[in-house]
Amino acid sequence: MASTVEPMEVVSTSDITSISGLSTEDPSGNITYVEDEEWSKMSKSILIGCVLGSIIITAVFGNLLVMVSVMRHRKLRIITNYFVVSLALADMLVAMFAMTFNASVQVTGRWVFGYFMCDVWNSLDVYFSTSSILHLMCISVDRYYAIVRPLKYPINMTKRVVAYMLLACWLSPAIISFLPILNEWYTTEENSKYRREFPELCEFKVNKVYAILSSSISFWIPCTIMTLTYYAIFKEANRQEKQMHNRMGNAMLLSHRPSKDLNNMNTLNNLNGELNRAGSSKTLTLNEINTDHLHTPTKDKNMIKMKREHKAARTLGIIMGTFILCWLPFFLWYVTMSLCGPTCYCPDIVIAILFWIGYTNSALNPLIYAYFNRDFREAFRNTLQCAFCSLCRREPSDLDALDVRRPSLRYDDRTKSIYSETYMRHNDGRRSSEFGSSL
Repeated sequence: MASTVEPMEVVSTSDITSISGLSTEDPSGNITYVEDEEWSKMSKSILIGCVLGSIIITAVFGNLLVMVSVMRHRKLRIITNYFVVSLALADMLVAMFAMTFNASVQVTGRWVFGYFMCDVWNSLDVYFSTSSILHLMCISVDRYYAIVRPLKYPINMTKRVVAYMLLACWLSPAIISFLPILNEWYTTEENSKYRREFPELCEFKVNKVYAILSSSISFWIPCTIMTLTYYAIFKEANRQEKQMHNRMGNAMLLSHRPSKDLNNMNTLNNLNGELNRAGSSKTLTLNEINTDHLHTPTKDKNMIKMKREHKAARTLGIIMGTFILCWLPFFLWYVTMSLCGPTCYCPDIVIAILFWIGYTNSALNPLIYAYFNRDFREAFRNTLQCAFCSLCRREPSDLDALDVRRPSLRYDDRTKSIYSETYMRHNDGRRSSEFGSSL
């Protein structure tokens, strides 16, 4: 079959660019690739949206997991975790009402919600971020009394005191958020006029008085209190740890028979001397002296409790260190730029990074719990299994069974048999009762 070849039509460069839509030619002959620029902007916006969206999702569901796990497991329902649950709520609200609006600005490049909602967003941002920081300060105070002053802890840290502290954490941030921002006391007159002329811009420019007042309440005062309390906590924890090691060393020495007999002989001579001075004719023998009081379940339980307090203090100390690393750069920039005025310039990309480093702190706290705290890690695993594996019939108090799987107390054979049977019988009863009462 014969084929016919049609003559090739000559197409100009301008026709190609107009057909493809990849570029346009201006009157001077310069070609600009408009669609390539649009694709690059779109891909950049998608990438930014994915990164910021992952931070928001992690913060929301991570803190929600903390709250649900504490509600479901009775072992986690202690006074300290009241602050932890309230902190998780504040961090979740930061993600929902502060991060989302900021993410829309970073993705679209402009503010699309109007003049009034700009003030509402700034108020919510300051309110929830300050509340989160104040919760961390209250946690440090709670740990201070628990470790440094344990005898005063049940007296000072009652449920009523904790309720007042939580109420202060939620009410006091309104002083520097809604009240001054909605009344435009926080900014300058020039910025207020500029925002009315350009409502598509939402810039949080503050005056010097508000900058010093808000940064002091939101960061500098709480950070100073946390630093002092955790310094005292770690100092006391090191002292208690040395005492703990000394007691364990003495217990190991007493476990050897020669040293034990020597100690018992000294005790025997002292007791016989006291009996003789009291006019008694009875003389004690070595077999009648018992040193089992050196290893009683009560003392071992106190030692275990002390170790748990130290682990909790370490976890919360890591949370405090993470908080300082996340928020310190932002507040340094915030105060410096406010006091320096318009003469100081900072790129928008740097401002956005500083904001989101601070926001990331709200997403890191649940990850710190899961990595450093074994009780929370087990509770998270149990809650996720119930949520994703349809194992809701499994009792949520499995966390209490960890005490059976972790042999922490060392008794002698006689005490171990008695306490083991009593504990197992009591634990079985608790399991049957907690199955219907736990959330």
